[in-house]
Formats: sequence, structure tokens, C-alpha cells
Amino acid sequence: MFVLGIESSCDETGVALVEAGESGLPRLAAHALHSQIAMHQAYGGVVPELASRDHIRRVLPLAQAVFAEAGRKLADVDVVAYTRGPGLAGALLVGAGVACALGAALGKPVLGVHHLEGHLLSPFLSADAPEFPFVALLVSGGHTQLMRVDGVGRYELLGETIDDAAGEAFDKSAKLMGLPYPGGPWLAKLAEGGDAAAFKLPRPLLHSGDLDFSFAGLKTAVLTQAKKLGSELEARKADLAASTQAAIVEVLLKKSLGAIEQTGLNRLVVAGGVGANRALREQLNAACAKRGVRVHYPELHLCTDNGAMIAMAAAMRLQAGMQSPTERYAFDVKPRWPLASLTEASPLA
Repeated sequence: MFVLGIESSCDETGVALVEAGESGLPRLAAHALHSQIAMHQAYGGVVPELASRDHIRRVLPLAQAVFAEAGRKLADVDVVAYTRGPGLAGALLVGAGVACALGAALGKPVLGVHHLEGHLLSPFLSADAPEFPFVALLVSGGHTQLMRVDGVGRYELLGETIDDAAGEAFDKSAKLMGLPYPGGPWLAKLAEGGDAAAFKLPRPLLHSGDLDFSFAGLKTAVLTQAKKLGSELEARKADLAASTQAAIVEVLLKKSLGAIEQTGLNRLVVAGGVGANRALREQLNAACAKRGVRVHYPELHLCTDNGAMIAMAAAMRLQAGMQSPTERYAFDVKPRWPLASLTEASPLA
């Protein structure tokens, strides 16, 4: 069975082809990705209308590239999967519309996929795939969550952000420092040459006794510190970046270890764009090694939004009997869609 996956939830257009059998993990046959970063940089953030228009331009050429790389044809596709939500409504509609049109033209079923479930299951595409059950740290864009994962569609929310997510804290702090969009990777790179102890920044909810997150106060503290530095900001920017990153990483680290302790599990999956952060990986690896906990990540090139994770999530849901694709080609999208609602009892309601 070949599953074609289309991702268009925000500012990356991704298309991928995954091959799945009745048993064993699905295999990635090919994938292609286009990032809109260069287009949005001039505006300092994602412009939804421009994002939607660019998805329209990119999705079919990317699909052609995927089939060429895989040595397959469109007629080989058995199921067309697409990101149904969450994300930008206009961007989601592009992927959903293309997927349903392809399905109707081919007479093949379609399947809407939860974007965060794609991230959650993306480590199964790596050479070091995890096994169920595990604790998952989802750090993707506007989402920071800890989940207990007992199987496909069997998710228990352990904690989540009550305001800004970790990715937003990286990006917004970077913007306050005058770094280009998207700020997170720029801040992480700048932090490599800075002193993480230079500025005493808050670690919100670090000692709250629960597994929830909050990063809005940290962003405000970075703004206050930047204003205090004034003309000295340029000279101290690396130190401020390093101190900011250290605060975010410490909170993510402690909460993740708390989730491991609370659940008694010995496996941690880290997924989403922030999961590519080197400091986070190094500290999680070291802390978990001391506790005998295995840590799994997606391949670095699959940490950001991509079609491979959508095709993989669809294939795994089909293998697990969690969902049947449909040949009804009317569609809707869900810009706001809690992952915790994706349960065994109500798979994609």
C-alpha cells in the first residue's frame, strides 16, 4: 500500500510517499519539501495569504519530484493523506483541496491527519525508531505538550503550555534581539558563542509541581533585559541569547524528566522543530542516560513540518485499524484541534 502525504499547515509545503504493508513499520519511499522562509522574512513572520498562494504553486511540482525519486506513478497511490489541522485555515484548505481532488480523480480514498500526530509519530521514520509506550515531548511551533503514548491513537495529555510555547519563546525573544525570521535557529546559533549564566532569566513554572509550561513571562524578561542593555545590546547579544536558550531548555528538561518519573516509563520521544535544538538534545541525552531512559528523535531534516510525517501517521493509523479512509471527497479543515481529542474512542471526530 502506498500512501501519499501532503502537508500545508503553515509555511512549509511537503509531499511524501510512504509504503506500508500489513505488518512492520511503513517505509519512506521519497519526500520533497519547500520552505517559505525567504518569502516571509521581509515581513518578520508568516503572512497567511501569501503562505496559501505559495502552497498552490508548490504542491504539484513537489509531488512530481516525489514520484520521480521513488520511481513510482500517481496511479500507484492507494490512499491520499493530508493535514486536516491544526494550522492556518487557508493553508490547510490548499492541501485538503488538492488531496481530495487527486483522490477523486484516481478513485482512491483520502484521509485527513492531525498535524501534531504527524510530529508525534515522525520518530518512527528514523533508523532508531521507538517502541510503545513512551513519553512524548511535542515542541512544535505554537505547541508545547507532554503526552503519554501507549499506541497509535492512545494519547494521554500530561501537561501543556498555558500561554506561549517554547518555539514562540525562541522566535519572539530572537525578534526582540533584532535577529532575522525565523528567530529560533538564529538564536540557537548565536547562543553557541555566549555565556548562558550572563543573565538571570526566569524559569516559569519550573517548581509548579505539575507538568504544565509557561513561556510568556520569559519573553517579557528578555524584553526588559534588552531595554536595560540599550546601546550595549549588540555587544551582549550572544550572552542574552545563551541565557534565553538555557532558561527554555532547563524548563523542557525538568518537565520531561518529571513526566518520565510520573509515568514510570523508560522511553522518551522528542518531536517538532524545537527538537532539533542541539543544547536541548545534549542535555536530554545526558540526563536520560543517567536514568536509563532511551531518547528518540526524528531525523534532523524531518523535525520541521513535512509530508513524510503526514504520510507516516496515516499509514500507521491504517495499519492499527484506527481509521478507514473515505471516498467521500467533501472536506473541511480544523485550524484549532487539540491532540488530546484524538482518542481510540473518537479517532478523528
